[in-house]
Amino acid sequence: MELLDKTINSYLDVWLGPRDPRVKGWLLLENYTPTFIFSVLYLLIVWLGPKYMRNKQPFSCRGILVVYNLGLTLLSLYMFYELVTGVWEGGYNFFCQDTHSGGEADMKIIRVLWWYYFSKLIEFMDTFFFILRKNNHQITVLHVYHHATMLNIWWFVMNWVPCGHSYFGATLNSFIHVLMYSYYGLSAVPAMRPYLWWKKYITQGQLTQFVLTIFQTSCGVVWPCAFPQGWLYFQISYMISLIILFTNFYIQTYNKKASSRRKEYQNGSMATVNGYTNSSSSLENNVKQRKQRKD
Repeated sequence: MELLDKTINSYLDVWLGPRDPRVKGWLLLENYTPTFIFSVLYLLIVWLGPKYMRNKQPFSCRGILVVYNLGLTLLSLYMFYELVTGVWEGGYNFFCQDTHSGGEADMKIIRVLWWYYFSKLIEFMDTFFFILRKNNHQITVLHVYHHATMLNIWWFVMNWVPCGHSYFGATLNSFIHVLMYSYYGLSAVPAMRPYLWWKKYITQGQLTQFVLTIFQTSCGVVWPCAFPQGWLYFQISYMISLIILFTNFYIQTYNKKASSRRKEYQNGSMATVNGYTNSSSSLENNVKQRKQRKD
């Protein structure tokens, strides 16, 4: 394993140049192998998990889901606060910020971004809970692509550009995750579900986040500083891929559902029949919804 790590590190150093010495020896950052192995194991569980659960009853996971989502909500809030205050203390330039001009604030940003990188490993549990609860329809290409790539991307970010212009996307994403994980934590409590109306707006916020990140990253291309340009172009490309996938998800989830409901209404399935509401159909739908929501 040590020989493999040395070989991979030598190739990466030739390809990407010298690493940032400020993160030397940090947990999981010394070698790429652990991050790669975690990602492969994640993909194996995504593939084999639903097969294993096929003939088994779904697990409830209600209690642990509340704790898990609350924990990630608090971690995201902590990261957002620390990133905002670190950027303020370092006098970061919105248009382009290199990785060595923020003084002590740079180290503050680096420490927080390590937690951001590590949180991407924790977030693998999102998928594992879907598998255990047999919510396989939620394990989409977008979901797996986003989770599998983020951990790997941020391993490289932390080793070569762990502060400076890298802060912006992580800051926005941490804020979005405060909203998202608080929503999922509350939705794990059945009594709260009728009051949760903002899921659609979380997706809109994610799309807005990607557009703003592209704009801010492009500023570093137009008005360059000492931040490596290659990372900026990669960031823009990755954000474009997320915009395409999230837009498709939004259309499939919300626009088509709204269109389907309109068609049902026009066809009379939601209208009155002979002066009476279709109460038996409504009762059946309510029973089905209760069964589907059974944890």
